[in-house]
Amino acid sequence: MKLEVRNTRGAVVDSVEALDDVFGAPMNAALLHQVMVGQLANKRQGTAKVKTRSEVAGGGAKPRPQKYTGRSRQGTIRAPHWRGGGVVFGPTPRSYRQRTPKRMKRQAIKIVLSDKARERQLIVLDELRIAEAKTKHLAQILKALRADSSVLLVSNEMNEDVVRAARNIPRVRTLPVSLLNAVDLLNASKVVMTLDAVRKAEELWGGRFVRIKRRGNGVAVSVAEGGED
Repeated sequence: MKLEVRNTRGAVVDSVEALDDVFGAPMNAALLHQVMVGQLANKRQGTAKVKTRSEVAGGGAKPRPQKYTGRSRQGTIRAPHWRGGGVVFGPTPRSYRQRTPKRMKRQAIKIVLSDKARERQLIVLDELRIAEAKTKHLAQILKALRADSSVLLVSNEMNEDVVRAARNIPRVRTLPVSLLNAVDLLNASKVVMTLDAVRKAEELWGGRFVRIKRRGNGVAVSVAEGGED
C-alpha cells in the first residue's frame, strides 16, 4: 500500500510503500471487538463495595415487641427494607481481568491502522519537530494537516517537546509507536504518524508471528507461525 508523506505545512512531499501486512489488513470486526472489550475490562478497578445486613452497624436489638402492637413483625432495623439497612445483591470487590492473546492484540492494531489508511484518516509526516515546546506551534501544525478533531500523535520515540506542547490541546494524545493499542487508535478520528514510526510499526508487527517456546533445559526456541488474518 502507498502512503502519502506530508510535511508540517500540510503539503505532500513524497509517497512511500508500506507493508500490506500492517497497513493493508482486512477488517475483522469480531476480533477487534473482543480485543477492545478485554482492554477496557482490564482498566476497571473492581473495588466497588456495599455492606450487607451482616456488615451494617447496629440492629442488635429487636425494634419492637413481636406481638400486641398491631404492627408488622421485625427482627432488626438493619434488614434490607429498612432505611440504613444492608444492601441485597450489591457489588463486591472482584476482578474483571480478561486474558487476550498477543496474536489478537497485534492483529487488532494492524486492523485499525489499515482501516485508518483506507479511510484516509492516517496522516504520515516526514518528521515532527517544533522550535519550542509551545502549544501554539503544535496547534499550527495540526491546523495545516486539517487534524482539528480528536488526534493521536504517534512518534518513533518519546519527544518531550511534543508531549509538553500537546498537553493543553483538547482531545490530542501522544504515544510512542511501541505503546500503540487498539482502543487509543479507535478513539482518534485522525492518526498522525511520523515516517520513522511507520517503519517501526512494520518492524514490530509486520511479517509472521514468532512465538518463543522454552524447553526444559531453559533453551529458548523461536517458532514462526503462519498468517494471523
